[in-house]
Amino acid sequence: MRIAIASGKGGTGKTLVATSLAWWLAQRGTPVTYVDADVEEPNGHLFLHPEPVGERRVPILIPAVDASRCTHCAICQTTCAFHALLVMPTHWMIFEELCHSCGACVAACPERALSEKKVEIGTLRLGQADGLEVLTGVLDVGQARATPVIEATVASAPKERLRVVDCPPGTSCSAVASVRGADLVILVTEPTPFGLHDLELAVRMCQALDLEVAAVINRADLGDEAVREFLEEEDIPLLGTLSFDPHLAKAIAKGQLAVKASSEVRSLMSSILDYLTEEAP
Repeated sequence: MRIAIASGKGGTGKTLVATSLAWWLAQRGTPVTYVDADVEEPNGHLFLHPEPVGERRVPILIPAVDASRCTHCAICQTTCAFHALLVMPTHWMIFEELCHSCGACVAACPERALSEKKVEIGTLRLGQADGLEVLTGVLDVGQARATPVIEATVASAPKERLRVVDCPPGTSCSAVASVRGADLVILVTEPTPFGLHDLELAVRMCQALDLEVAAVINRADLGDEAVREFLEEEDIPLLGTLSFDPHLAKAIAKGQLAVKASSEVRSLMSSILDYLTEEAP
């Protein structure tokens, strides 16, 4: 089973829930892999403190030109939807930062002057923590293409284990890549106008991908009832809530795991586990 912990906006407590749930399940004998797919700013390791086991680089494919074959016909340029190639009468340029590794230019070239080369853009790091497998994707500094690293990170998690995926916030390509194919998406939100707005966007994203959705409300005692009303209207299960707790905030700031520091978080994890048990075939 793959459980994606996502949110319409940043700062809702997504990593708090994801790290706590993965650790909680692992301590109960479930083989679990925590997958940090927020590759532009992964931070689950700050709370799980995994011992490093190994790492490997993530490559993508970029076109390369064979000068002896190229006739400067510019078919590759007109084929590329991302304007990653510029063909001039005697020269050409490939803008690697714009390339989406789709291979269309290679397939379109009538002279077979284009091939593909590997370019590394990120790293997968594997670790172990309290019987929990920790898989972290890290995008290289200066790289803008997070999606290939996210896809490689999620795909590398062993399918025979339960996978808890800590997704990037929002509803962009990065978020879609992290939730696609999940058995359940738990959306972590907060009872504010911004929280409601972005929660609705995240729900629509999941509905478009035909994904099962549930929700958790963090800092539930600080806002209004609009988020609860929206969840009821959409028939989305509310798995539990967390109140604002300054003591928990201090513990998190010190790198402590939330589920160890808060009885309320432990109660939430029990509620999520009960829901997963009820929904299991």
